[in-house]
Amino acid sequence: MRDVIIIGAGGGGPIVAKELAARGLDVLVLEGGAAFKNSETEFTHYENDANNPVTGFLRMGPQNRDLGPWLPDLVQQSFLWHVSGVGGTTLHYFGNNPRAMPGVFQGYAGADAANYDVNHLFPFTYESLIPYYEWVETTLPVQTAAMGTKEQIFLEAAAAMGLPHQTTKDTHGPGHRAQENAILQPQGTAGHTSDPALLVYPQAQGCTFCGHCYQGCIEPLRSPRNLRAKRSTDNSYVPMMLTADAWASGGNPAELRASTYVTKILTELRNGVPTAIGVEFRDATGVHQETATVVCLAGGASESPRLWLSSGLPNPNGWVGRGLTDHHMDWVVGVFDKYTGATFGAGSSARADWPGYGGVENICLPPALQSYALTYSDAGVSGRYDNNTPNDPAGADTFGRLIGNDLVESLSDTNRLLTALIITDDDVEYQNRVELSPIVPPTEHGPRPKVVVNHRGRSARTQRNRRFLAQRAVELMRAAGARHVHRSDWPPLILHSHSSMRMGSDPTTSVVDDSCEARAVKNLFVTDNSSLANSIGGPNPTLTTQAIATRASEKIFQRYFGGDAWVGSEAPVSSIDDRVTQAVISRGLFD
Repeated sequence: MRDVIIIGAGGGGPIVAKELAARGLDVLVLEGGAAFKNSETEFTHYENDANNPVTGFLRMGPQNRDLGPWLPDLVQQSFLWHVSGVGGTTLHYFGNNPRAMPGVFQGYAGADAANYDVNHLFPFTYESLIPYYEWVETTLPVQTAAMGTKEQIFLEAAAAMGLPHQTTKDTHGPGHRAQENAILQPQGTAGHTSDPALLVYPQAQGCTFCGHCYQGCIEPLRSPRNLRAKRSTDNSYVPMMLTADAWASGGNPAELRASTYVTKILTELRNGVPTAIGVEFRDATGVHQETATVVCLAGGASESPRLWLSSGLPNPNGWVGRGLTDHHMDWVVGVFDKYTGATFGAGSSARADWPGYGGVENICLPPALQSYALTYSDAGVSGRYDNNTPNDPAGADTFGRLIGNDLVESLSDTNRLLTALIITDDDVEYQNRVELSPIVPPTEHGPRPKVVVNHRGRSARTQRNRRFLAQRAVELMRAAGARHVHRSDWPPLILHSHSSMRMGSDPTTSVVDDSCEARAVKNLFVTDNSSLANSIGGPNPTLTTQAIATRASEKIFQRYFGGDAWVGSEAPVSSIDDRVTQAVISRGLFD
């Protein structure tokens, strides 16, 4: 019998595994996707190799690419961008790690308090989460992003709009700033050359400005796995959980099993209360079971509710899978006569925020993904029918799906573009949901999820926020000197999915309590983006998810293993600590 079984090695599971393994618990992590053991040979910078949803190495599917993907059931013209494998969706995230807006937490008394989704607040204060933010920021580590030409243009334009420069990690008003991101700063030759012969560790350290964050991170080549530039969990928390004995007194390395798909959460009645006791899973040798004192569900915002529902677990208030938020994204691009360097550098290193509305981020994309972003729309072909709206309400020159000469001109030199991703503070709405698909055939592991986002039927506040941010993005492009501004008007592109197993203070509208323990099933915790109470005001979710997972780890240790709290009483260890590096090298972990 294990102490803890964790389902999923993506953005949330390894945090719990690392913290509890460091305190000597027997931790087993089960991941349905692949373990990319030599990412330098398994990953490439070619966009289709990585991102093709059927054949890409970052698809949602089994390690064996001769087998089909695990496709979800999607309604409307929408796309759910998620990844299986050790590292999960952090494999293609940009490393953006801003903190949440304080206004989405209980106890907030700012002048703009009424601007948020006040019916679905986090059930604790923002101030109480700050020590956990700081713990994760040290562990990853999180640093102020390195800057390039595109960031300078973006931030100068934001300043020209009258936005003040934000100099703190906490956001208390509108402002512009460099991203806080989990990407190691360039050192040595990194950032000073594009010659691949010179961008090899140890000559090059940290970010090499390759511009391919979305395809995973293999930079700099030949670096130990925990010194890869982008701090996806496979480069940070996973090496730490597997070497816990090397850097933590009394630590016990977690066990990781990849290509091991959990098919059921096992429960029994204890004093009339359903209680998690273990899991059933499939691997190459067949179907097996393992038992544990605590089970931690960290499969992501679509897979966690899918597994709960397919396991037949109770759903007494009907909120399992409900309330999905996704930042109701949109895309605005400026075309310039000057060089912007749009394809070089980290995935996103500059942002502007408007608390109560959301934010706008500058994004670095390679050319094929930039083409996808300009043609992904349900608003019609630009200039032809545009969803019966011939002109963009936000004021862009073109609106909808670019085709023909307009598209060719925009993409003729992608380093003369400046891009802005709109990420709203969208409301928790019961209608937006994850359920079991009645249409897409099940895999050998069980039913597939159906993801429903009512794109054109969002709440009035969510739609207001999107319009407001689109207008600000267009203004920013004009302030930067763009000669042409295009807005794509995206349908649901679900990159930031949260809240489908939400926490809350009201038992009638939440799935887990303030410690991430399920209300309907004891000894079962949910520690991925799905446990977020809301869309955190618009910022990227990973840091908040990982801070809350750290907090949940502490609660698990105290509640079920008689341990003490540690955040605030100990100094966190960084994933780039020499002890971790030496253990990774000596044990031949991953690469």
